[in-house]
Amino acid sequence: MMGGMAREETRTSMSTPIRRTPPGGPHGGPAAGDGPHPSPRAWTARLLMAGIVLAALNLRPAITSLGALLEEVRDGLGMSAGLAGLLTSVPPLCFAVFGITAPRLARRFGPAAVVCAGMAAIAAGLAIRPYAGGTAGFVAASALALMGIAVSNVLMPVIVKRHFPDRVGSMTGLYSMALALGTSTAAAVTVPMTDALGGSWRTGLAVWAGLAAAALLPWLPFVRQRREPGTRAGAGAGAGAENPARTAPGETEDPAARPPLPITRSRTAWALAVFFGLQATAAYITMGWMAQIFRDAGVPAATAGLLLAVTMVMGVPLSFVIPRLATRLPRQGPIVVVLGVCGLAGYAGLYLAPAAGAWAWALLLGISNCAFPLALTMVGMRARTGAGVVRLSAFAQSTGYLISIPGPLLVGVLYQHSGGWGLPLALMAALMIPQTVVGVLAGRDRTVEDETAAR
Repeated sequence: MMGGMAREETRTSMSTPIRRTPPGGPHGGPAAGDGPHPSPRAWTARLLMAGIVLAALNLRPAITSLGALLEEVRDGLGMSAGLAGLLTSVPPLCFAVFGITAPRLARRFGPAAVVCAGMAAIAAGLAIRPYAGGTAGFVAASALALMGIAVSNVLMPVIVKRHFPDRVGSMTGLYSMALALGTSTAAAVTVPMTDALGGSWRTGLAVWAGLAAAALLPWLPFVRQRREPGTRAGAGAGAGAENPARTAPGETEDPAARPPLPITRSRTAWALAVFFGLQATAAYITMGWMAQIFRDAGVPAATAGLLLAVTMVMGVPLSFVIPRLATRLPRQGPIVVVLGVCGLAGYAGLYLAPAAGAWAWALLLGISNCAFPLALTMVGMRARTGAGVVRLSAFAQSTGYLISIPGPLLVGVLYQHSGGWGLPLALMAALMIPQTVVGVLAGRDRTVEDETAAR
């Protein structure tokens, strides 16, 4: 009898392949049937990863490609210097105004559909703005592209949290690394690519619409993944597991399934919003003025541009490392402090020896600017639910970008009236102190849901 059973088991094993799934499912999360949050299928996960990376690559070229050709754009459109200066504040303004609409759009159409529409808006805006025929048309088309960037900015952490709840750190790192790569690449190659395509600034700006159009494709299969009309309000994760048709694969919670979260009652939400705003201020000041600081110190223009590129490229590897490290710590305050110290050292170096230690200061400020991926990671960690992440992301980014608007303009005013970089650098260093303080507060081990429930 034992021999017959053994032979039967052998035949069964030969005729039916045995799938050995590691604990936690094929993606490291709960296996289908083991818990309320089934992991997405392998092909779905890969396609979604591709969509996240392509979307992230498109979230800054609209800004940095314009910066590289700003002088040519001014001449071509007859734009005044004052209006050109105001263009540096248009991106954060659009991010604040349009980003706040992302939660409502996500509840109605689904986050993936909104990101897909955002990529379409970026592609259309970038294709139209060089040929809009005047300054007003150029600004309007730019606003269309920035609108797509704004809603995608807000919803990317939400999609990571919902579809990859067990890999928030690594996926946020991948997204942040792609964003930094898109930023630095557009800054570095726009001018030589324009020359290679015939020298027209219109062609040099319009070509980036092709990258946004390519980013549309991976999102199309996810457009229909949204809450079905019959989903019960307030349904928990268990309901989604019992009826998978009502919940997208890998989705932890539908943002529309709970009543609105009173996010403004959370001290952590406010701390995170101020931290986001101050790090954005530092980043826009760096992108807008650091090359000029080096040039005024006697550094050749080409070298100054290379130093700025080095600062931005630092975000590529560190944007992958920092989020992974942050998710392994109960509190992210130590990382915030290290980044703040690097920023203070970089600003002090720019004041004391801008040319002699230029490469060191560029590296230190590149490290400090990696507060951005840390802020995105904390958005995913400071909320327990999908609804919480949606509202926290929208609140922190919209409020933060509003806070960041005056910074670059104020630095320009101080530079113009003082005739040097002493006062602007003092302002930059002074802003780094409250950034570190609120970053430590935002990095405490608590969630906005718990804080709002306790009030």
